[in-house]
Amino acid sequence: MEHSEESKCITVEKLLEIAKEQDLLHVKVLTSKKTLQKEISTYDINRPGLALAGEYDYFDYEKIQLFGRGEYKFLLKIIDSGKIRNIERFFSYEVNCCIFSHGNEPPRIFIELAEKADAPVLVSDLQTNIVSTRLVKILEDAFSPRTSIHGVLVEVFGVGILIIGKSGVGKSECALELVERGHRLVADDVVDVQCISGTILIGSGAKLIRHHMEIRGLGIININHLFGVGAIRDKKQIQLVVSLEDWDPKKEYDRLGFEEQTYSILGVDVPLITIPVRPGRNIPILIETAAMNYRLRKMGYNTAKEFNKKLINWIEEEKRKSEN
Repeated sequence: MEHSEESKCITVEKLLEIAKEQDLLHVKVLTSKKTLQKEISTYDINRPGLALAGEYDYFDYEKIQLFGRGEYKFLLKIIDSGKIRNIERFFSYEVNCCIFSHGNEPPRIFIELAEKADAPVLVSDLQTNIVSTRLVKILEDAFSPRTSIHGVLVEVFGVGILIIGKSGVGKSECALELVERGHRLVADDVVDVQCISGTILIGSGAKLIRHHMEIRGLGIININHLFGVGAIRDKKQIQLVVSLEDWDPKKEYDRLGFEEQTYSILGVDVPLITIPVRPGRNIPILIETAAMNYRLRKMGYNTAKEFNKKLINWIEEEKRKSEN
């Protein structure tokens, strides 16, 4: 069952937790802890130079305020000239966060006014462009749509393949054999998916069961401990969906590869292959072949279309021969 959820906001405290986990921002907090509860609702960044100069007609106060070297120098100039009202007006808006780059700490008066407005002030020792890029990455990731899918995600020849199908069809057993053949497991049973930039689907396993598999008759096994760190991945882009289903003799299956089916996840259509399962069929090797065929198609070679072209040419050639 698929469940979708999209984050609407994130607190500054949560932002700092994510940044610390991934060692991205290198920041220290200059205001009290209570200010970190301010919420961010967009991943865009604003450079507040015009606002500090008194121009507020187009002040994007709902965005994170990033102070680079230019804004920092201008802020010092404003304070030296005694124009504190400009800063007071700045904090009269619901500013959610101020970040200074290059390790530049703002004057005490700025921090005091920020504290009164419950606006957190952070300082990073990184360059402005690096802070901006990493902030957008963190926030875009936090705000991206998410869903959970019942299935198994594996990496086969570099291709992220989501294996789906009803319970008991053999998804985990198939993935286990693929791991034994040298491929990598990303997630078993529940695959957490997030959509990046509206087009890229990234799948990962839940933290509690990551790198574990449930095999009927064996129970829970740890793939990392059994096969080594080379047999696992934390996350992978979903590029192909393979649906396993019990063989239905009454159903007509695609035998030539002309039918191009897709599977929609969070509004993104992913190529879909349906593989019927029955005794005697080597499903792992079929999935390996599907992965290699996918890579061929990405390089511009479509086996089905090439075969169809050859077949048409042969028919036309035979027709010409018969007419002569």
